[in-house]
Amino acid sequence: MMLWDKKGPRSRSWKATFKEFFADLGRYIQHYATLKQAWDDLERYLGEKCPRMIMSLKDGVQEQDLNAVEDQIKCKLPDDYRCSFRIHNGQRLVVPGLMGSMALSNHYRSEDLLDIDTAAGGFQQRPGLRQCLPLTFCIHTGLSQYMALENVEGREQYDIFYQCPDQIAQNPSAIDMFITGTSFSDWFTTYVQNVVTGNYPIIREQIFRYVHDKQCVATTGDISVSVSTSFLPELSSVHPPHYFFTYRIRIEMSKDAFPEKSCQLDSRYWRITNAKGDVEEVQGPGVVGEYPKIRPGKVYEYTSCTTFSTTSGFMEGYYTFHRLGKKDEVFNVTIPRFHMVCPNFRVSTARSESSKDEYGSYGEEPTDDYDERPRRRVLVLPDPTMRCPRHT
Repeated sequence: MMLWDKKGPRSRSWKATFKEFFADLGRYIQHYATLKQAWDDLERYLGEKCPRMIMSLKDGVQEQDLNAVEDQIKCKLPDDYRCSFRIHNGQRLVVPGLMGSMALSNHYRSEDLLDIDTAAGGFQQRPGLRQCLPLTFCIHTGLSQYMALENVEGREQYDIFYQCPDQIAQNPSAIDMFITGTSFSDWFTTYVQNVVTGNYPIIREQIFRYVHDKQCVATTGDISVSVSTSFLPELSSVHPPHYFFTYRIRIEMSKDAFPEKSCQLDSRYWRITNAKGDVEEVQGPGVVGEYPKIRPGKVYEYTSCTTFSTTSGFMEGYYTFHRLGKKDEVFNVTIPRFHMVCPNFRVSTARSESSKDEYGSYGEEPTDDYDERPRRRVLVLPDPTMRCPRHT
């Protein structure tokens, strides 16, 4: 692929270079500058933070390659998607993946950006995912984000989403969708912006898709506590309403604190509130089975998780510490309130008759007023505590 160079090849005129460039990439004039800038920013940032990931990127493809894929899947690819793959043809299937990772005690996800041939091989025609092209893939979980190439089965054209099988409907084609973008350009550039601005942290040379609200910090004396959160679609469902979140907590003592301020965490207290106002209180020793010692300039971080039956909720609380040199000096450190909200979702139009009888019309979406009274059908959901110790 020929990329634009202000000077152009020395042996050719500027006009000849421009004509060739426009003939090759002119159809992408609305997308090229934005996507090329995003790719350049991402490569520059990752080159400094995790260069190993850059080595997995593939060179861009040619127009004839994209045309051949359209012939193969019998669907048109959007121009912004085509343009991006002229710049880079995704990446090799490696770990860590370019599109972010997430790790809990017994669960790991890392998403690769699929190259065009692999994506075409995974193009879906089965009921529930008709005319959907996979954009990402996790080799550990099999999770993918898909792009809808046509308006079918309740999806808007070019929606990007995680599939979420309806666990209540007696129909395998009933697949709900957690929406992550409304176009390829929007989806990719938003992700890149979160990476290069540091909103998504780099941990052990991997991009972790935690979101940190800069206001979500509480300071008690010399100790600051901050929280970042993430929604896990692969452990969540719309039917029944079960929304899984993970949070990462950072506890830090100021480097200017006196050494005698050193302390050890003894216990935690959580107040957890869902969107209906239901409150759960949790108390327990330590955090994730540990009793960390905090000293001036030192940081302790850990990850835990929670679930809600509503689409949003929040947590707040405090840790109880004692001074290392004076065990009878006990004090509390505030954990700031942090909110968790699941992404927008679309409900499958392929609900079964039994599901229709139970929930109403096919298009009806669960809300935060969902009635949790016992129903005729008993569902056994995976226990989240088997994947991650909750509320630690």
